[in-house]
Amino acid sequence: MSIEYTLGADGVGHVLINRPERMNALDVPAKEALGKIWRDACADPLCKVLVISGAGDKAFCAGSDIKEMQSTGEMASTETLMNAIPGVGIELHKPVVAALHGFTVGMGMTLAIHSDFRIATKNARFAFPEVKHGMLSGVSAVTLPGIVGEHAALDIMLSGRVFEAAEALKLGLLSSVVDGVSAQDVLVAARSLATKLAANSMLALGLTKRLVLLERRRKILEHAAEIDSARREVTRSAEFTDVVQRKQGAGRMQRED
Repeated sequence: MSIEYTLGADGVGHVLINRPERMNALDVPAKEALGKIWRDACADPLCKVLVISGAGDKAFCAGSDIKEMQSTGEMASTETLMNAIPGVGIELHKPVVAALHGFTVGMGMTLAIHSDFRIATKNARFAFPEVKHGMLSGVSAVTLPGIVGEHAALDIMLSGRVFEAAEALKLGLLSSVVDGVSAQDVLVAARSLATKLAANSMLALGLTKRLVLLERRRKILEHAAEIDSARREVTRSAEFTDVVQRKQGAGRMQRED
Protein backbone atom coordinates (compact mmCIF):
# COMPACT_ATOMS: atom_id res chain seq x y z
CA MET A 1 0.00 0.00 0.00
CA SER A 2 1.45 3.36 -1.03
CA ILE A 3 -0.46 5.18 1.73
CA GLU A 4 0.21 4.06 5.29
CA TYR A 5 -1.59 5.20 8.44
CA THR A 6 -0.62 4.70 12.07
CA LEU A 7 -2.11 6.15 15.24
CA GLY A 8 0.10 6.80 18.25
CA ALA A 9 -0.86 6.53 21.90
CA ASP A 10 -0.70 10.34 22.10
CA GLY A 11 -3.58 10.64 19.64
CA VAL A 12 -1.39 11.77 16.74
CA GLY A 13 -2.13 9.96 13.49
CA HIS A 14 0.60 9.69 10.87
CA VAL A 15 -0.26 9.52 7.18
CA LEU A 16 2.77 8.42 5.16
CA ILE A 17 2.89 8.65 1.38
CA ASN A 18 5.21 5.71 0.79
CA ARG A 19 6.09 5.50 -2.86
CA PRO A 20 9.60 6.94 -2.98
CA GLU A 21 10.50 5.19 -6.24
CA ARG A 22 7.92 7.47 -7.92
CA MET A 23 8.73 10.52 -5.76
CA ASN A 24 5.49 9.72 -3.92
CA ALA A 25 3.34 10.46 -6.97
CA LEU A 26 -0.29 9.62 -6.29
CA ASP A 27 -2.27 7.18 -8.42
CA VAL A 28 -6.03 6.71 -8.09
CA PRO A 29 -5.80 3.94 -5.44
CA ALA A 30 -3.59 6.22 -3.32
CA LYS A 31 -6.10 9.05 -3.62
CA GLU A 32 -8.89 6.70 -2.64
CA ALA A 33 -6.84 5.54 0.34
CA LEU A 34 -6.32 9.14 1.46
CA GLY A 35 -10.06 9.75 1.26
CA LYS A 36 -10.72 6.76 3.50
CA ILE A 37 -8.10 7.88 6.01
CA TRP A 38 -9.63 11.35 6.37
CA ARG A 39 -13.09 9.82 6.84
CA ASP A 40 -11.93 7.25 9.37
CA ALA A 41 -9.80 9.74 11.32
CA CYS A 42 -12.70 12.15 11.49
CA ALA A 43 -14.88 9.47 13.09
CA ASP A 44 -12.20 8.10 15.44
CA PRO A 45 -12.35 9.70 18.92
CA LEU A 46 -8.82 8.44 19.64
CA CYS A 47 -7.36 10.45 16.77
CA LYS A 48 -6.74 14.06 17.80
CA VAL A 49 -4.28 15.46 15.25
CA LEU A 50 -2.89 14.22 11.92
CA VAL A 51 0.57 14.53 10.41
CA ILE A 52 1.15 13.85 6.70
CA SER A 53 4.61 13.25 5.27
CA GLY A 54 6.38 11.62 2.34
CA ALA A 55 8.89 8.75 2.31
CA GLY A 56 12.34 8.86 0.73
CA ASP A 57 14.85 11.64 0.13
CA LYS A 58 13.48 13.37 -2.94
CA ALA A 59 9.91 14.52 -2.36
CA PHE A 60 6.96 14.99 -0.09
CA CYS A 61 4.82 14.38 -3.14
CA ALA A 62 5.56 15.00 -6.81
CA GLY A 63 1.89 15.20 -7.75
CA SER A 64 -0.41 12.83 -9.56
CA ASP A 65 0.93 9.78 -11.36
CA ILE A 66 1.49 10.71 -15.01
CA LYS A 67 2.31 7.11 -15.95
CA GLU A 68 -1.10 6.04 -14.68
CA MET A 69 -2.78 8.71 -16.82
CA GLN A 70 -0.77 7.58 -19.83
CA SER A 71 -1.96 4.04 -19.18
CA THR A 72 -5.64 4.90 -18.66
CA GLY A 73 -5.95 8.11 -20.69
CA GLU A 74 -7.82 9.69 -17.79
CA MET A 75 -7.40 11.77 -14.66
CA ALA A 76 -8.93 10.82 -11.34
CA SER A 77 -12.58 11.86 -11.04
CA THR A 78 -13.29 15.16 -9.32
CA GLU A 79 -15.07 13.26 -6.55
CA THR A 80 -12.03 11.05 -5.91
CA LEU A 81 -9.76 14.08 -6.00
CA MET A 82 -11.83 16.13 -3.57
CA ASN A 83 -12.15 13.22 -1.15
CA ALA A 84 -8.36 12.85 -1.14
CA ILE A 85 -7.81 16.45 -0.04
CA PRO A 86 -7.97 16.98 3.74
CA GLY A 87 -11.06 18.93 4.74
CA VAL A 88 -12.57 19.08 1.25
CA GLY A 89 -14.44 15.86 0.55
CA ILE A 90 -15.26 15.56 4.23
CA GLU A 91 -15.24 18.35 6.79
CA LEU A 92 -12.24 17.39 8.91
CA HIS A 93 -12.21 19.28 12.22
CA LYS A 94 -8.99 17.70 13.46
CA PRO A 95 -5.81 19.68 12.72
CA VAL A 96 -3.55 18.43 9.93
CA VAL A 97 0.20 19.17 9.95
CA ALA A 98 2.11 18.71 6.67
CA ALA A 99 5.82 17.80 6.89
CA LEU A 100 7.34 18.90 3.58
CA HIS A 101 10.74 18.05 2.13
CA GLY A 102 12.28 17.90 -1.32
CA PHE A 103 9.71 18.55 -4.04
CA THR A 104 6.11 19.44 -3.21
CA VAL A 105 4.46 19.70 -6.60
CA GLY A 106 0.97 19.71 -8.12
CA MET A 107 -1.26 17.41 -6.09
CA GLY A 108 1.44 17.48 -3.42
CA MET A 109 0.97 21.23 -3.18
CA THR A 110 -2.78 20.72 -2.99
CA LEU A 111 -2.40 18.35 -0.04
CA ALA A 112 -0.06 20.82 1.62
CA ILE A 113 -2.14 23.98 1.28
CA HIS A 114 -5.24 22.20 2.56
CA SER A 115 -3.35 21.12 5.67
CA ASP A 116 -3.61 23.51 8.60
CA PHE A 117 0.10 23.79 9.33
CA ARG A 118 2.91 23.46 6.79
CA ILE A 119 6.45 22.87 8.01
CA ALA A 120 9.25 22.47 5.46
CA THR A 121 12.96 21.73 5.23
CA LYS A 122 15.14 24.63 4.16
CA ASN A 123 15.86 22.96 0.81
CA ALA A 124 12.21 22.21 -0.04
CA ARG A 125 10.95 23.31 -3.45
CA PHE A 126 7.41 24.03 -4.55
CA ALA A 127 5.49 24.38 -7.81
CA PHE A 128 2.16 24.20 -9.55
CA PRO A 129 3.54 23.31 -13.03
CA GLU A 130 0.24 22.13 -14.52
CA VAL A 131 -0.30 25.04 -16.92
CA LYS A 132 2.90 24.15 -18.75
CA HIS A 133 1.45 20.80 -19.73
CA GLY A 134 -2.24 21.36 -20.42
CA MET A 135 -3.36 20.54 -16.89
CA LEU A 136 -4.73 22.47 -13.92
CA SER A 137 -5.13 22.49 -10.14
CA GLY A 138 -8.81 23.28 -9.81
CA VAL A 139 -9.39 23.05 -6.08
CA SER A 140 -6.13 24.81 -5.28
CA ALA A 141 -6.98 27.64 -7.67
CA VAL A 142 -9.96 28.38 -5.42
CA THR A 143 -8.04 27.98 -2.14
CA LEU A 144 -4.60 29.49 -2.78
CA PRO A 145 -5.66 33.18 -3.09
CA GLY A 146 -7.04 33.02 0.44
CA ILE A 147 -3.62 31.96 1.73
CA VAL A 148 -1.13 34.06 -0.24
CA GLY A 149 -3.34 36.68 -1.90
CA GLU A 150 -4.66 36.91 -5.44
CA HIS A 151 -1.54 38.43 -7.00
CA ALA A 152 0.83 35.82 -5.57
CA ALA A 153 -1.59 33.01 -6.43
CA LEU A 154 -1.73 34.16 -10.06
CA ASP A 155 2.06 34.38 -10.19
CA ILE A 156 2.54 30.89 -8.78
CA MET A 157 -0.19 29.15 -10.76
CA LEU A 158 0.07 30.92 -14.12
CA SER A 159 3.87 30.82 -14.34
CA GLY A 160 4.25 27.25 -13.10
CA ARG A 161 7.63 28.29 -11.69
CA VAL A 162 9.56 26.46 -8.98
CA PHE A 163 10.22 28.42 -5.78
CA GLU A 164 12.08 27.65 -2.58
CA ALA A 165 11.18 27.44 1.10
CA ALA A 166 12.40 30.94 1.95
CA GLU A 167 9.98 32.49 -0.54
CA ALA A 168 7.16 30.16 0.51
CA LEU A 169 7.65 31.27 4.12
CA LYS A 170 7.64 34.93 3.13
CA LEU A 171 4.42 34.44 1.16
CA GLY A 172 2.71 32.86 4.17
CA LEU A 173 2.51 29.50 2.45
CA LEU A 174 4.57 27.88 5.23
CA SER A 175 4.16 27.97 9.00
CA SER A 176 7.87 27.45 9.60
CA VAL A 177 11.12 26.16 8.08
CA VAL A 178 13.46 23.75 9.89
CA ASP A 179 17.25 23.81 9.55
CA GLY A 180 17.44 20.19 8.44
CA VAL A 181 17.04 18.87 4.92
CA SER A 182 15.72 15.33 5.41
CA ALA A 183 12.24 13.89 5.66
CA GLN A 184 13.02 12.82 9.22
CA ASP A 185 14.15 16.33 10.23
CA VAL A 186 10.85 17.90 9.26
CA LEU A 187 8.80 14.96 10.54
CA VAL A 188 10.27 15.45 14.02
CA ALA A 189 9.23 19.10 13.96
CA ALA A 190 5.75 18.25 12.67
CA ARG A 191 5.24 15.59 15.34
CA SER A 192 6.35 18.04 18.04
CA LEU A 193 3.74 20.57 16.92
CA ALA A 194 1.08 17.87 16.60
CA THR A 195 1.74 16.69 20.16
CA LYS A 196 1.28 20.23 21.46
CA LEU A 197 -1.98 20.60 19.55
CA ALA A 198 -3.22 17.24 20.86
CA ALA A 199 -2.85 18.55 24.43
CA ASN A 200 -5.56 21.17 23.81
CA SER A 201 -9.30 20.72 24.17
CA MET A 202 -10.36 18.65 21.19
CA LEU A 203 -13.85 20.10 21.19
CA ALA A 204 -12.63 23.69 21.26
CA LEU A 205 -9.91 22.94 18.71
CA GLY A 206 -12.34 21.35 16.28
CA LEU A 207 -15.00 24.02 16.58
CA THR A 208 -12.43 26.77 16.15
CA LYS A 209 -10.99 25.14 13.04
CA ARG A 210 -14.48 24.75 11.63
CA LEU A 211 -15.24 28.45 12.12
CA VAL A 212 -11.93 29.63 10.69
CA LEU A 213 -12.41 27.55 7.54
CA LEU A 214 -16.15 28.08 7.04
CA GLU A 215 -15.70 30.52 4.16
CA ARG A 216 -12.98 28.53 2.42
CA ARG A 217 -15.04 25.35 2.53
CA ARG A 218 -18.15 27.19 1.32
CA LYS A 219 -16.26 28.55 -1.68
CA ILE A 220 -14.91 25.15 -2.68
CA LEU A 221 -18.31 23.46 -2.44
CA GLU A 222 -20.03 26.36 -4.20
CA HIS A 223 -17.60 26.11 -7.11
CA ALA A 224 -17.32 22.31 -7.21
CA ALA A 225 -19.29 22.07 -10.45
CA GLU A 226 -17.10 24.74 -12.07
CA ILE A 227 -13.96 22.90 -10.93
CA ASP A 228 -15.29 19.67 -12.41
CA SER A 229 -16.19 21.42 -15.67
CA ALA A 230 -12.71 22.93 -15.98
CA ARG A 231 -11.05 19.58 -15.32
CA ARG A 232 -13.22 17.91 -17.96
CA GLU A 233 -12.50 20.66 -20.49
CA VAL A 234 -8.75 20.52 -19.97
CA THR A 235 -8.70 16.77 -20.68
CA ARG A 236 -10.01 17.57 -24.16
CA SER A 237 -7.10 19.89 -24.92
CA ALA A 238 -4.34 19.04 -27.39
CA GLU A 239 -1.69 19.61 -24.72
CA PHE A 240 -3.22 17.13 -22.30
CA THR A 241 -3.66 14.60 -25.11
CA ASP A 242 0.00 14.99 -26.05
CA VAL A 243 1.11 14.27 -22.47
CA VAL A 244 -1.18 11.25 -22.14
CA GLN A 245 -0.14 9.87 -25.53
CA ARG A 246 3.53 10.44 -24.68
CA LYS A 247 3.98 12.99 -27.46
CA GLN A 248 5.17 15.53 -24.89
CA GLY A 249 7.70 14.59 -22.22
CA ALA A 250 5.86 14.56 -18.92
CA GLY A 251 8.88 14.49 -16.64
CA ARG A 252 8.77 14.07 -12.92
CA MET A 253 7.32 17.48 -12.21
CA GLN A 254 4.49 17.46 -14.74
CA ARG A 255 1.65 16.59 -12.45
CA GLU A 256 -2.02 17.42 -12.28
CA ASP A 257 -4.73 17.63 -9.68
